[in-house]
Amino acid sequence: MEVKAIARYVRVSPRKVRLVMDQVRGKRVEEALNILGFAPQKGAFLLKKVVQSAVANAEQNTNMDVDDLVIKRVYADEGPTLKRFRPRAQGRATRIRKRTSHLTVILDEA
Repeated sequence: MEVKAIARYVRVSPRKVRLVMDQVRGKRVEEALNILGFAPQKGAFLLKKVVQSAVANAEQNTNMDVDDLVIKRVYADEGPTLKRFRPRAQGRATRIRKRTSHLTVILDEA
């Protein structure tokens, strides 16, 4: 039985958080939380919260054994992009794209 947790509209680029996701995909939850706790990236902190939420969902809603949980699937979809402008030389402006993500973690028993 699968358990899922989703964090939506997270202010980190999907590309940046996918680099962190590749490190924990397929690992046991305990090992993944350990990796994410020591990773310096902002996406690691955000992903750790989503993994902890999925573990809590598994424990509370389905009475699964937390020690047997494995990260089955983890992915980042692109959310809406906030568009801002930065003044440049000679009266011009360039667009700054502040990207957001939807982070999804799916756990399953090993």
